[in-house]
Amino acid sequence: MAGQKPGIPSGTRDFGPLQMAKRNFIFDNIKKVYQKYGFEPLETPSMENLSVLMGKYGDEGDRLLYKILNSGDFLKKSTEKDFQQGAGHMMKKVAEKGLRYDLTVPFARYVVMNRGELNFPFKRYQIQPVWRADRPQRGRYREFYQCDADVIGTDSLICEAEIVAMINEVFSKLGIKDYTIKINNRKILAGIAEAIGENGKESDLCVAIDKLDKIGAEKVNEELKGKGFSDAAIAALTPILELSGDNSDKISALKEIFEKSILGAKGLEELQAVLDYIELLGLDKAHLEFDTTLARGLSYYTGAIFEVKVNNVSIGSVSGGGRYDDLTGVFGLKDMSGVGISFGVDRIYDVMEELELFPTDQLNTTEVMFVNFDQTTEKYCLPVLQKLRARGVNSEIYPESAKMKKQMNYANKKEVAYVVLAGSNEIAEGKFTLKNMASGEQKLVSTEELLAVFQN
Repeated sequence: MAGQKPGIPSGTRDFGPLQMAKRNFIFDNIKKVYQKYGFEPLETPSMENLSVLMGKYGDEGDRLLYKILNSGDFLKKSTEKDFQQGAGHMMKKVAEKGLRYDLTVPFARYVVMNRGELNFPFKRYQIQPVWRADRPQRGRYREFYQCDADVIGTDSLICEAEIVAMINEVFSKLGIKDYTIKINNRKILAGIAEAIGENGKESDLCVAIDKLDKIGAEKVNEELKGKGFSDAAIAALTPILELSGDNSDKISALKEIFEKSILGAKGLEELQAVLDYIELLGLDKAHLEFDTTLARGLSYYTGAIFEVKVNNVSIGSVSGGGRYDDLTGVFGLKDMSGVGISFGVDRIYDVMEELELFPTDQLNTTEVMFVNFDQTTEKYCLPVLQKLRARGVNSEIYPESAKMKKQMNYANKKEVAYVVLAGSNEIAEGKFTLKNMASGEQKLVSTEELLAVFQN
């Protein structure tokens, strides 16, 4: 019988050691920044009850949820009549659980279940994979990681300013310099709908202008017309979406437009407060741009919204988030305001590859490798190897006495920085030969000198 050819599901990936080292570089830096700002780690199960997940992401989200078949004879409780009623009805009989679609809904579920023990405002970060039954394409996967940070239980706008601070700090640590943090406010978008005479149609407006980058102004206007927006409203909208100048110029222009819109004026007030806090934090404002066309399609946002794009690369937004006033309301806990941000690690990875930003020296798994000549070498080297490890140096010995060429090939492929050799001559002298693999330079050193080279 021929061996079965192995494969993985489309839209999923294996990450080899080099990719993992690069991914961990991103994860570790994001984690450090989250912790610095007072966020605590949280993990939730990969699967949730479908009752928690269904109806939270709209019809499309419900379709893209991975359902898990009940264990055992899952058809036992279903009848032919159930089968005839179609897939939606049948699903309730055979599946009670699903893989999580994002980290936000499980977070809301966790907050409601543990509200008696949590210390509010509650600041948590979560770095875990999520699953979506989407059609795979470049940059879109069925399994991918999200890196979320949320603070819930306060409506203080200091939180929004600190999100901008965290974005700046994460990108600084990753070496990404040319990026734009776009900011808007859902109340401003509601004010725009009001100002153009389409009061209450903020949701349709957001869904349409969220596609501006992808389909262009003409198609957006067609879509708005299809949703019942008048020609006069569309004509009034165009100059608002094309506002130019710096952040304060745009705010001044909108103040006039929002003379009769209480909600719009409130949105501008909130935006200005965030900008003032950012100034108090001494942040570089060059990356921050108030953009009236930023809409973010998710309907649960109620205040500030963010989106981050790295400039001059062929990749979409790498981070996004916003303020929500009632995320836990669907689970019966009303008026719990929060704000959150999420970094897209897969896209940040692609950006850093494109810009060649990964620091090679930080990605080496092994810094020092001892060459293995024979059992005498092993006896001589193993105690010193362990001393290096005790100092936090990533080090290993080639596990068997193979040909020198084979061992050096292994060290080269693994990009080991230093190789240590101890043949009969070195052992007789109580020394080691230390070889720098990049320069080829070799020197004879004592145990103390060898350890001193890697003094962390």
